[in-house]
Amino acid sequence: MNLKKRELLIILPFVLILGLFASFVISDHSSSKGLTSRLTLSSSSSSSSLLVNNEANQRMISRISDVKLETKIRRPSNLELIEAGLAKSRALIKRGAGGNQTIDDHDYVPSGSVYWNPNTFHRSYLEMEKKFKIYVYKEGDPPVFHDAPCDGILGIEGIFINDMEISRFRTLDPEKAHVFFLPISIVSIVHFVYVRETRLWSDMKNTAIDYVDVIAEKHPYWNRSLGADHFMLACHDWGPEISTAIPILYKNSIRALCNANTSEGFNLTRDVSIPEIYLPHGTTEGLLGGPSPSKRTILVFFSGGIHGYIRQVLLEHWENKTEDGVKIQQYLPKGENYYDMVRKSKYCICASGWEVASPRMVEALYMGCVPVLIKDHYAKPFSDVLDWRKFSIDIALNDIPNLKIILMGISQRQYIRFQRNGVKVRKHFVVNLPPKRYDVFHMILHSIWLRRLNTRIHDP
Repeated sequence: MNLKKRELLIILPFVLILGLFASFVISDHSSSKGLTSRLTLSSSSSSSSLLVNNEANQRMISRISDVKLETKIRRPSNLELIEAGLAKSRALIKRGAGGNQTIDDHDYVPSGSVYWNPNTFHRSYLEMEKKFKIYVYKEGDPPVFHDAPCDGILGIEGIFINDMEISRFRTLDPEKAHVFFLPISIVSIVHFVYVRETRLWSDMKNTAIDYVDVIAEKHPYWNRSLGADHFMLACHDWGPEISTAIPILYKNSIRALCNANTSEGFNLTRDVSIPEIYLPHGTTEGLLGGPSPSKRTILVFFSGGIHGYIRQVLLEHWENKTEDGVKIQQYLPKGENYYDMVRKSKYCICASGWEVASPRMVEALYMGCVPVLIKDHYAKPFSDVLDWRKFSIDIALNDIPNLKIILMGISQRQYIRFQRNGVKVRKHFVVNLPPKRYDVFHMILHSIWLRRLNTRIHDP
């Protein structure tokens, strides 16, 4: 009996040690994958518990692996790729804003004080040429859509619409587009839809509403951005008013307008001012060029009807005055030619009519006459790029009585600088068929490109 007690006393410590070691291995097994495959236990309950823990761990590991795999496989959307490309363009343009280095360009390198920053403009323009893609919606039939007259005072609307149909900036894949063009012709809507006898706007506005409803239903892009990457173009004076019929377009979209009146909702940061250009025969033939400054004998010239309060004030003060160098009248005498008078003049008055837009501004630039702008609330075309103070003169309505004194106070040297700068920027207002780099078509596109650069669109 004593022997058995002694044997138990000797064996007992070893049993306790073995028990502690087994407990340690069991607890460690639940957190160690490496030990699982090597551990064998006799207790069925302990084995079952370990098996459950092991299966849970495997499921958790599997879920983590799936998440990692999904993260690795996910590719950016087309819109995200477009936005990334625009971000790179913004960075490149900003880097070049403060530099004086020029970029090789076989056609033209912007320079001089007529540009706010010629390097920035040049980099931005080249980025536009490399990247800008425009999708033209195919919905709608001529003549109200995809077509418009290309001659006359509103011809720029038809010229742009037709040029976009064949432009190299056009993409047939909407997934690659930076902006979407609504090929609505306001000129055609007024001509074919408007009923003069009723003088109602509703049919014209409903035509625009129905078109946007169709493209919003058939395509995802309008609803994706709420119209922020869409644009319309209109040179008719009624374009801004018809656009108000579509609140999202009026509020969010880019509106390229001749009638760019900031007092009537034109937004300088979102909308685009385009020049009104009178093309009697649909081209610039016979409109470009004029004599040198020394051969211009008329100080200031204007001829036109009393359309609006500004012209009324102008003609009340200056019509048919006999002062030397001033030729301001409603109608030219028989035998005198309007364009001949522009070419003989140093300064040409560009006064608003019923609306702010007028082709006289571009006519003056075409023929080498310095534009004198008498306009309230007018957003000048391409003013993101061009410094209009270097090639035109602004006269306030209250200063009309002092018109001659103001112009006579400009030195000959300063006048020549104005005139030469006007000749320099002329290329940006010229209509070419087909379009050429840096001409009015490309400058309109560049203004739209700048608005898109400043807009971020996200996937819904």
